[in-house]
Amino acid sequence: MEVVGAVVGEVVIATGRVLCCSIYSKMENTVKFQSNLDVLKKEMELLLALRDGIKNETELAEQEEKVVRSQVIEWLKEVEELQLKVNQIQAVRLSQLSLNCSKRYRISKEAIEKLKDIHGLLEAGRSHSGAVAVNHRMPRAVERIPGPTIQDQTTPSKTLAEIMALLSDDEVQRIGIWGMGGVGKTTLVRNLNNKLKGTSVQPFGIVIWVTISRNLDIKNVQKQIAERLNLPPIMGESMERLTNRLYEKLEKVEKFMIILDDVWEKIDLDYLGVPRHEDNKGSKIILTTRSFDVCRHMMTDRQVKVAVLNDDESWQLFSRNAGNVASLEHISPFAKAIARECCGLPLALVTMGAAMREKTKVELWKHALNELQRSVSCPPHIEDKIYKPLKWSYDSLEGEKIKYCFLYCSLFPEDFSIEISELAQCWLAEGLLNEKENYEDSFNRVINLIEILKDSCLLENGAHMDTVKMHDVIRDVAIWIASLLEDGCKSFVCSGSGLSEMSVVELSNSFKRVSFMNNKIIRLPDCVVQCSKASTLLLQGNVPLDRVPERFLQGFEALRILNMSGTNIHSLPLSVLQLGELRTLLLRDCRNLKELPPLEKLSRLQVLDLSATGIRELPRGMENLSNLKQLNLSRNIHLTSIQAGIIYRLSCLEVLIMTPSAYQFSVKRNVQEAMACLEELKCLERLLVLYIRLERIPYFSYEDLLWMDRLRQFYFSIGPTEKNLATRHEKRVGDFLPNRREKRVGNFFPTRHEEKVVYIRHLDLRSEELIGPLLSTANYLILGHCLGLSDMLENLVLNSVVCFAGLKSLTIQSCSGSVWQGGCAADSDLLPNLEELYLEHLNYGKSISELFGHLRLRFLRLKLIQVLSCSQMEYLFSCGCLPKLEVIEVRGCDRLGELFIYDSVQYIAPNPVVPSLRILELDCLPELRTLCRDEEIWPHLEQVHVFKCNLVRKLPLTDQNAENMKEIEGESQWWNTLKWHADTTKSSLLSYFHPIQREPRAMSVWDSGRSIV
Repeated sequence: MEVVGAVVGEVVIATGRVLCCSIYSKMENTVKFQSNLDVLKKEMELLLALRDGIKNETELAEQEEKVVRSQVIEWLKEVEELQLKVNQIQAVRLSQLSLNCSKRYRISKEAIEKLKDIHGLLEAGRSHSGAVAVNHRMPRAVERIPGPTIQDQTTPSKTLAEIMALLSDDEVQRIGIWGMGGVGKTTLVRNLNNKLKGTSVQPFGIVIWVTISRNLDIKNVQKQIAERLNLPPIMGESMERLTNRLYEKLEKVEKFMIILDDVWEKIDLDYLGVPRHEDNKGSKIILTTRSFDVCRHMMTDRQVKVAVLNDDESWQLFSRNAGNVASLEHISPFAKAIARECCGLPLALVTMGAAMREKTKVELWKHALNELQRSVSCPPHIEDKIYKPLKWSYDSLEGEKIKYCFLYCSLFPEDFSIEISELAQCWLAEGLLNEKENYEDSFNRVINLIEILKDSCLLENGAHMDTVKMHDVIRDVAIWIASLLEDGCKSFVCSGSGLSEMSVVELSNSFKRVSFMNNKIIRLPDCVVQCSKASTLLLQGNVPLDRVPERFLQGFEALRILNMSGTNIHSLPLSVLQLGELRTLLLRDCRNLKELPPLEKLSRLQVLDLSATGIRELPRGMENLSNLKQLNLSRNIHLTSIQAGIIYRLSCLEVLIMTPSAYQFSVKRNVQEAMACLEELKCLERLLVLYIRLERIPYFSYEDLLWMDRLRQFYFSIGPTEKNLATRHEKRVGDFLPNRREKRVGNFFPTRHEEKVVYIRHLDLRSEELIGPLLSTANYLILGHCLGLSDMLENLVLNSVVCFAGLKSLTIQSCSGSVWQGGCAADSDLLPNLEELYLEHLNYGKSISELFGHLRLRFLRLKLIQVLSCSQMEYLFSCGCLPKLEVIEVRGCDRLGELFIYDSVQYIAPNPVVPSLRILELDCLPELRTLCRDEEIWPHLEQVHVFKCNLVRKLPLTDQNAENMKEIEGESQWWNTLKWHADTTKSSLLSYFHPIQREPRAMSVWDSGRSIV
């Protein structure tokens, strides 16, 4: 019994202890109810303060386009959730008098539990502070793609809504958008992309747009994706390595969407480097294609067919392109009938509408309708609904020659940007242009024809300046049209098809033009190919091709154009001499081509392009090419000698391009009797375009100036021969045929004024001939690494009777000189029409005004100024208003303290000194403090770039001119220290500010040009 009693006693005692502790805990929580709530409030305030700090860090990181860590995002969500619960507990303060002991105990206990949560979040939050984001920039989630909107079109808007719904369906990863060519698939996905751009909450980490061509190039597809992901290119990188890099990059994106536009065949996404659905859930692949089979082979989860527009939508689209004339009472019935004939196909509606725009004669509309309704034998379905409506635009072209010009463009590959200069050469050789016109008139005619074709929506601008291309449907139509013709204009087109061999069986004497360009042809048939009527043979871009069999060309007896550029051929067969009708021979970039057969039998040759070949001397018999008009010998590093008298005998020569080149013309014959010199070029009476290198500045007599005036374009590179073939500047210009314009701001390549260029380098200007006569005809002057600049400028003042009104652009780079100390000065502005001024690496002169003081320059027409690494420059100008100045770019000038000096006597007007300025770029200017006067406003400023200019505290912007702003780039710290006219100014500009964190651009005046290699 004693044992039992002891056991029972222990149980009673233990139970008592538990009950007492429980009662004590309840009593403690109940008694400390108020103090627990107070502590909870205080700790929650600490947590919220920490949250606000981390929020600010994340917002700044997002502005700098950094990636916020997922742990930080999750922590912020947990704080928000906890705050709601704590607020509910704190709400009891308002009604605590009505709380009984039981409720006080429960709430006090909840407060203690939430305190534990707060302490945990405080500890985690302190670890996030200062490390909220991954320390690298990411591209914007969505980039806007320009294009027409579909907002007023019900049918495509419904399709867009259907696709948007699929984006939120987790079971759908691949979406196929299919439909006939020209139905608006690309327009639809462009609108999808732009709609995502406008959403407040981005569903994808990044949206990537990729354009696919008919001939799939996986490497090009990978390149587009890599560029969008900001992946740096690696020289010599294998496709497999790039695949791995793309996979690793995309795998880290939370959700991505890739739009593959215009897919023609199955694409292996694994081989491309795109993670599978299970590796990146929520990501989407969207493809557009003309074929449902492509959707099937790509294993799309959903297929969306793009329907044509209904009658109302078709009429709206047609009338928008045709203009108000389509709504006129007497024309409207025919216009609506034509719109109906287009069968709701957007491409046809746009094309037809543009073709009929502003045509007010009802007869023209009746005729157009009749042509559309005419029965034509053609393949069913596609031809009936696409080709026939589009063919009418071809039929409406006035004149047979412009039609043939249009059809000629279909010889080039799909989505290929065609050089206008090459079209001009080919059209001339085909007899589509007037052979009696000179180069300038002929080229102007080409531009006119191209503009007509573009206005008819049959051509569009290419990817590069001075190029055009065909929409793929329009190209298909052109090939189809050529196949129907019976007047000797049929074409055989296999361009850009990936062929390794040429099919001879399909060729016949019925073909007028044959194109195998941009393939991978290894060898040509070693037999006579029966193409006796062919006038054009395009074989350029077949890099593996290294030999032309002797018999191959024998069947092309009527050939007028032979293009083998960009191949690896070592020579041409003697059978080329049998091409008596040959007008154009293009062999550029045939770097292994060492020699050519004697060319005297090609007496009708008009265009010869031997640029970037391996020739060491001009072909024998070349002096007998009496009809040669254009000769390109640029980029020939082995062509060091040209015998005198060869070029002199090319009496019809209009264009001679030899810059850059190893050959340098002497100024006078007595220097090297056996070599061609400048004197014999002056005897070419028809010469209009001349790009050459000269050993020194030539002396020009009055008769020479008349010859110079006759030239429409020239480029004289003057100075000693260097080890390298060409200077950096020449590498940007040598391969650019005349009439080429690259309109870029701040570009040191001769752009708008490239017609007449003088480039002088590495000369002592004190010992040279007077430069004045040469400048009297130039538009663009470049001086690089020259001595005696000050003396040259002084000589200009002393010996110039008139100003140099033609000079519009001046570049001075790394030239030595001294500051003008007063004395001899011009009576008036010597460069009254100067529009562009570029200065680089000058170690003297406090300002531009000081450098050119004796020239009396007023800069009234100056539009662009670029100053790079001028170590002594303290300010730019001390002059009055610069009314035309649009661009200021200044970099690396350590002493520059202000842009303008305002002379109270000279400039007292309240108006801005640069009223037209649009673009301001300032980089690495540690002493710069002042841009302008405090009260001054630059009303047209659109783009501002400021980097490492930490003392700049004010921009010439107010609420009034903030609406013109497009972009402001700068460091976040600099942005936050700026002072404003009003508090609202900063907030109105905030959306245009893009923070940058990088090292300054090591840019020189040469870097913005386009390389030819």
